[in-house]
Amino acid sequence: MRKKTNWIDRDLAHVWHPCTQMKDHENFPPIEISSAKGSYLHSSNGAQIIDGISSWWCKSLGHRHPAIARAIKRQMKFFEHIIPAGTTQRPLVELSERLCSLMPGFDKVFYSDSGSSAVEVAAKMSLQFHAQTSTPEKKLLASLQNGYHGETTLALSLGDCELYSRPFSKILHRTIKLGPLPYLDSKASPLWEKIPDEDWLKVERTLDTNKPRLAAIFFEPIVQGAAGMLVYSMNFLQRLSEWAGKNNVLLVADEIMTGFHRTGPALACMHAGIVPDIVCLSKGLSAGWGAMSAVLVKRKIFNAFYDDHPTGKAFLHSSTYAGNALCAAAAIEALKIYEEERIGEMVSERECELRGAMEKTGRSTAALRNIRGIGFIAAADIVNPKTGSPFPKDARAGFMFYQNALRGGAFLRSLGDTIYFMPPLNSAPATIRKLAKIAAKALEETVRKLSS
Repeated sequence: MRKKTNWIDRDLAHVWHPCTQMKDHENFPPIEISSAKGSYLHSSNGAQIIDGISSWWCKSLGHRHPAIARAIKRQMKFFEHIIPAGTTQRPLVELSERLCSLMPGFDKVFYSDSGSSAVEVAAKMSLQFHAQTSTPEKKLLASLQNGYHGETTLALSLGDCELYSRPFSKILHRTIKLGPLPYLDSKASPLWEKIPDEDWLKVERTLDTNKPRLAAIFFEPIVQGAAGMLVYSMNFLQRLSEWAGKNNVLLVADEIMTGFHRTGPALACMHAGIVPDIVCLSKGLSAGWGAMSAVLVKRKIFNAFYDDHPTGKAFLHSSTYAGNALCAAAAIEALKIYEEERIGEMVSERECELRGAMEKTGRSTAALRNIRGIGFIAAADIVNPKTGSPFPKDARAGFMFYQNALRGGAFLRSLGDTIYFMPPLNSAPATIRKLAKIAAKALEETVRKLSS
């Protein structure tokens, strides 16, 4: 007979979980997952749990997709990883060709192993680009208010979420924060296609003040994830792109969360019809099958680094597992699936379904406000149904909701007191309905306890 093992005790003895106050696990231990398939996780005690946040937004095609599993298995017959410096391999070449075809103007791809690393690469690349193209005075980086770009030093400096950056404020680089942004609840808002001129002028004044030294502007297109799934105007992006093009400032799109049809199109920048100078990709790139990121660049960027060795112009950033062949095989197959199964069209057709699930949760509980969303993202903020106001922060309404939802069969880790639905893009309609039902019950339990 197989000996039973207390994996949770062993976990808590040695594993330090990310983005977690470990003391919380004294009363709410991590759940042991034994398997996963499609939109569902399966716990060791037999519970079936909807992965309502696509495992930190990366499982765009669900768990254990059979076609991706076969692609990785095929690649394993040849090799799993080879140093990408000085070698070439068919998976990486094919993937690069496919990525360069996503938008016009891109013909080079630089690989790394995480979203944060991709942003770090793009930041360093932007600064070195200007240093090598007769504008060395351009040493400042800008980003949007409420943005989030990762946890490495330059990426964290570009972010505007104090929760993550506060402990490191003294070592972070100075960056310019642009805002306020014209937030909206959906594409149906009048602000989607045209923001008031005075709103843009506030941002433009900051840009004009800093343009002599401004090297690049970083942004999460259309949706700011970690800030609470905040949706903003595509017209704002159009104006930002126009200003950057006129002033020799690089435009860097952080599509790590939004890329690969999460908002409908292949890239969220396509909503605005803009083509950035650099695009950072990860998460849905490999459909969550491995740590891989890619930085797409226009030829003008690449050309600034292309010269004889003694000039010292080469870009010398490196990551050991950059261009991993197994991840590349997964990514190639994922890109095929996105195209062949018309995932982008399906998301656009079903976005009302996901938003409707959040609206139904709000109607049944009267405990949500500012319901918002685009594509396969829907979010809202928890409020006291008696007052319509948020609960005190120390009440931790979002964390309580997360615990109740998990007990009910849905993994819905919140962002503070913001709850959101972000399941795999191919989740069945029945799964979405079940997700809403679990969320409503969890929210009712939460507000009942906090209001008593």
